[in-house]
Amino acid sequence: MIGLDGEAELSTVRRPLRPVDWRMLLVIALGTILNPLNSSMVAVALVAIHTDFRIDIGTSTWMVSAFYLTGAVGQPLMGRLADLLGARRVFLTGVSVAAVVCALAPLSPTFGWLVAARALQALATSTAFPSGLGLIRAASGRRVPASSLAVLTVAASTSAALGPTIGGLLLAVAGWQGIFLVNVPITLAAIGLGLRWLPAPPPADTTAAGLSSLDLPGVILFAATLTPILGTLLSVGSARAWLLIAVVPVAAALLAARELRHPAPFFDLRLLGRNPAMIGVFVQFAAVTFVFYSFFFGLPIWLEQVGGYDARAAGLLVLPLTGMAVVVTPIASRLIGRVGPRAPLVVGSAFMLAGTLLLLTLGRGAPVPLFLAVMFVLGVPNAFNNLGLQAALYAVTPPERISWAAGQFQTFRYVGATVAAAVLGSVFKTGATTGGLHGIATLLAVVSAALLIVSATTRSRSALST
Repeated sequence: MIGLDGEAELSTVRRPLRPVDWRMLLVIALGTILNPLNSSMVAVALVAIHTDFRIDIGTSTWMVSAFYLTGAVGQPLMGRLADLLGARRVFLTGVSVAAVVCALAPLSPTFGWLVAARALQALATSTAFPSGLGLIRAASGRRVPASSLAVLTVAASTSAALGPTIGGLLLAVAGWQGIFLVNVPITLAAIGLGLRWLPAPPPADTTAAGLSSLDLPGVILFAATLTPILGTLLSVGSARAWLLIAVVPVAAALLAARELRHPAPFFDLRLLGRNPAMIGVFVQFAAVTFVFYSFFFGLPIWLEQVGGYDARAAGLLVLPLTGMAVVVTPIASRLIGRVGPRAPLVVGSAFMLAGTLLLLTLGRGAPVPLFLAVMFVLGVPNAFNNLGLQAALYAVTPPERISWAAGQFQTFRYVGATVAAAVLGSVFKTGATTGGLHGIATLLAVVSAALLIVSATTRSRSALST
């Protein structure tokens, strides 16, 4: 049993889990890396896109925003579809669509077409994580093992770590088009191996009647509520922002009225009401990703426009930022297995606060060793925070809703990332400056301090089995 305070009985937590086939994990990892890889590669491509399409830097950030706006709705939708239709089917369909989109995106004649391709790419790649978690849960038994989460976290962190470097190399060889084309062999490998190695468990939600039970009005109302919120953040200061925010209360009221009455709601307010620990995890994850993506996207722009580095050099300089996550993920996984998520979250928040304060020491002409030292400090919290919050969420989520919870979890990642894109688009609208970087760093330090307080004072949630 899982209580409202987020605690789980030892009998549930310590239940032995069936081993997960490494071949299945490999296929899921191939699908899962698509999202962080594309998130990180685009960070060094924004300046090239800005130049080729003759748009300002603020407009180019729509390459980031469109991805996250679509994914924010797509992740929980695909998680729900995985529960209803079967995780294997949804996983393979999404990866197949991603292959086609990435092959055609370089042919985009205008920036608007490129943004549309980016949005469709987000929708297609939104299938991998929630359906992958559903496959793992079905294979292992009642819960998602922390060791399997660690494998996916390492894969995602590695792809994110290599993304700026790969992106810089691709820009030099094939231009911004290369950041799309590189996905094609990865998706084809995932499709081929998935057809061979992925099991086909029955849908997790056996009480529903397949696709016919999908709460489409709930999906539409969820999108109508969330998209204006994110759109407002991206349009702060404009008349359009007031029009968008006016839609939110009406859409939210209609969503609540619909979902509280529906027997199988898309956005399960009753489940969240019974399980407030889930809400806390979602909000905390949004804050963590806001901090991370603010410096993750902001630093390459600052390095290129203020530091005078080219895209390849900028990619190499930020490599330790995500590379450190690969190194510390096994440590975080073992710590979670022994003491639960609270200690890793405290460690992650403390390093995040230290790193954001160190950003205030950077300026034009800053020595490379100093910059690399800051990157190493900022790279530590990613694994501790991400893995700790995932473990906390899956410890308090009913097994039959794992895919849905995984999708909602990623939605709040997109919320945090969209806020980061909005802040960067506003501060760096006419170009990056050291003063702008320091202003962003001060805001991030305040948020990091708040996260440290929350992590240190929240009751420990039980760990997942390893």
